[in-house]
Amino acid sequence: MIDFEIIGDIHNIAPIAITRGIRDLSRLQKCYGKGNWRKLKGFATVRLMNGTIHTAEIHWYEAHGIGKKEMKIKFPLLD
Repeated sequence: MIDFEIIGDIHNIAPIAITRGIRDLSRLQKCYGKGNWRKLKGFATVRLMNGTIHTAEIHWYEAHGIGKKEMKIKFPLLD
């Protein structure tokens, strides 16, 4: 469940883990399908549910043809 909204683009995207380096690879393949899975991180401006706007580090999983899945904010927020 995403409890925030990304405003604008995600920048400074960098890989954290690729395919077999991902701990949850089998779960991702069962839930979303087989693909070239990568765990990525980047920075974006986000609007939280209470309406405040912050710059935060975002982590997510992504596979070609499947897209971004399970986005989450890593705290602390950068302001």
